[in-house]
Amino acid sequence: MNKKKRFLSVILTVCVLFISMFCAKHGGSVLSGENSSFFATKKTTIRLWYDDDALTDYLLQLAVTYNDTHKKTRLEPTLVSALEYLENISSASAAGEMYPDLYILTNDSLEKAYLAGLATPVESSTLSESQYPQAALKSVTYNGQYIAYPYYFETSTLLYNKTYLENAARDSLENEYYLENMEETDDMTDQEASDNAAFEGSVEISDEQVAQRVGEMLPDTITDIIKFAETYNAPQEVEAVFKWDVSDIFYNYFFVGNYINIGGDAGDDSQQIDIYNENTIRCMDLYQQLNQFFAIDSHSSTYENIIQDFIGGKIVFTLATTDALESIAEAQQNGECPYEYGVVPMPALMDDIGTRTMSVTRCIVVNGYSEHFKEANEAAEYLCGRYDDNLYEMTGKVSANRNVQHKEAGLTGFMEAYEGSVPMPKMIATSNFWMQLEISFEEIWEGADPNETLRNVSSRVKTQVSGSEQIVEEAPIDFTCDVTWTQAEEYYDEGMTE
Repeated sequence: MNKKKRFLSVILTVCVLFISMFCAKHGGSVLSGENSSFFATKKTTIRLWYDDDALTDYLLQLAVTYNDTHKKTRLEPTLVSALEYLENISSASAAGEMYPDLYILTNDSLEKAYLAGLATPVESSTLSESQYPQAALKSVTYNGQYIAYPYYFETSTLLYNKTYLENAARDSLENEYYLENMEETDDMTDQEASDNAAFEGSVEISDEQVAQRVGEMLPDTITDIIKFAETYNAPQEVEAVFKWDVSDIFYNYFFVGNYINIGGDAGDDSQQIDIYNENTIRCMDLYQQLNQFFAIDSHSSTYENIIQDFIGGKIVFTLATTDALESIAEAQQNGECPYEYGVVPMPALMDDIGTRTMSVTRCIVVNGYSEHFKEANEAAEYLCGRYDDNLYEMTGKVSANRNVQHKEAGLTGFMEAYEGSVPMPKMIATSNFWMQLEISFEEIWEGADPNETLRNVSSRVKTQVSGSEQIVEEAPIDFTCDVTWTQAEEYYDEGMTE
């Protein structure tokens, strides 16, 4: 071997030795490509599309954590326009140009996504009742299969001014004490009565007693709210005991939610359409009667104004979505809301007439066009399986994962409401049902006949679903034993069918 070849051989040996020593020192990261481009193995990029800018900071932060802890994949969130969102996903996927492997979508659009090939069945041990409520699992079910992962939800439930109820509870306890001691006072001398009055004026009611009484005062039914309104000695600030946005179906739906069936439990079966029945008609009749007790103008009623009135102490009870908690917390922090509040699941209408609120679940969908199905599923599980409360703290969105430990106590009430809620149906044929039902609620609130109004809605929906004109015949319903709110104590014996 000549000197030149010997020299090159020595140099090569030194280089190999140097690389071996460097790899040993750094755990092989050079050859594996985890932190270096030298002999690097390129990571698989999982693209995630979303259309809500409120998620941006959270998703970018989560992507950094994901990318640091996953050797073979990286997550790339991308904010896109909400305008023609699903159509743009379809176009990009068909063209094969920078399309998403994952995307966030409301559950009511899942049928449309699935039929377009943009959603595919997923199998995951995380999709179980130990991690998600039934409402979440039903929201991502289509034709008996899970086709997405529940991410976060929205629903409505009852909020109450806790400060007002605590004051009312304290007054109630004090009044009971005075009444119990009244007879003894009648038998006393003037001096004894005077001494006793001084003692009564200093009676102490414990916080435990107040908390227990507030629990007893919380309404199990709307009838209970009416009874409370009739006896409540309201502070000067209070303008309404109970007020909600009667112009929005999302806050009205609970009146009929327990008795309307649009597509079955999963909202995907066009053979299950039941809108016009005895129970829904009676519920809407009771809804109409509420206008006598809580005069609310459906034309000027807005959710934003009502929440501001609740924050300002003008309303005792209201219906709200999860966003109200953030508004209340901000007002409290700014010194604009001196009141505490509470959240409870939606009360029944009456003892025998149940309610169910509506819910919408935002899901993470695995694109049927994705070439990285396994990796995309793993990323979706990672995003939806977080147990920390960062999603709510950074975005105001409430995770559908029941194992998340929320710092905001009010979210417990919303999760309870979500568990018993009716997920928005996902059938394309019934997509405008909610607009029709919202219009019918407004008409009935203003005095239209509940029977005829619901019959017309049912006819229109069945026509859309079947593709041919359907005229629903008027049901022979016996209203001789109708119940009104004022007759709630003597509710008819026949009851209502579940």
